[in-house]
Amino acid sequence: MASPSEGEMHINPQRAKQLLDNISQVTRSIKAANKTSREVRLIAVSKLKPPADVLALHTAPNPHLHFGENYLQELQHKATVLPSTIRWHFIGALQTNKCRPLAEIPNLWCVESVDTIKKADQLEKGRRDLCEREEGNELQKKGGLRVFVQVNTSGEEAKSGAEPGDETLELCRHIRDKTQHLKLAGLMTIGAIARSQEGGENEDFVRLQEVRDEVQGKIGGDPLELSMGMSADYETAVQMGSDEVRVGTGIFGERPKREDKAVKGDVEKEKG
Repeated sequence: MASPSEGEMHINPQRAKQLLDNISQVTRSIKAANKTSREVRLIAVSKLKPPADVLALHTAPNPHLHFGENYLQELQHKATVLPSTIRWHFIGALQTNKCRPLAEIPNLWCVESVDTIKKADQLEKGRRDLCEREEGNELQKKGGLRVFVQVNTSGEEAKSGAEPGDETLELCRHIRDKTQHLKLAGLMTIGAIARSQEGGENEDFVRLQEVRDEVQGKIGGDPLELSMGMSADYETAVQMGSDEVRVGTGIFGERPKREDKAVKGDVEKEKG
């Protein structure tokens, strides 16, 4: 992997202040929306943003840990040039042939978008390979690569995700029972924004809660988390019980168009 290019790790003080103000505002909004004592994880979605933006937030007096990326090669590059203490989340659409190299990123903390058994098996192989190379280090003590099963709660054909019901249950059971290097963390959905904008409860978020309860009741084990809510609807998601939210533009501002800032070799669809 290439070294950082000149300037890409330079933190502009004015930009850093803006980012810190933005993430503080999002954090306050999450706390205001959270009517329970649970902790809500904030994933700062840094896709198509320079490593310096991530560094500014991660090296702040109150360091932010969790960052999300959509594209394999961009994540590979950032994971190489940025501190290993960052907890990376892959939140983009998964391609089967990219699951194995994705899982070999040492500080990849979670994959949020697993929607087939085949992809889960490729992630398992990649993480197994990494653990064999890194035998004896801290990686072995982390209890497996966390994964969320993506559920298509809205029924939109353009969206990825396992179907609610038997398909989601089968995938969750497979991850729990048939993989040694993955840990089933919970369920994720990308709800229809229009439903959040209508006010009140988003029926996609209600459905994910129902699916989680169904799966939990049938497979047992550790409590399954809910990952739902992005920049446009994260407050609604928190009010409805989400354990983590994925916020990009609310922290980093508008992104460049993909064609204006291409990531060579990546063809995954944008999500988040």
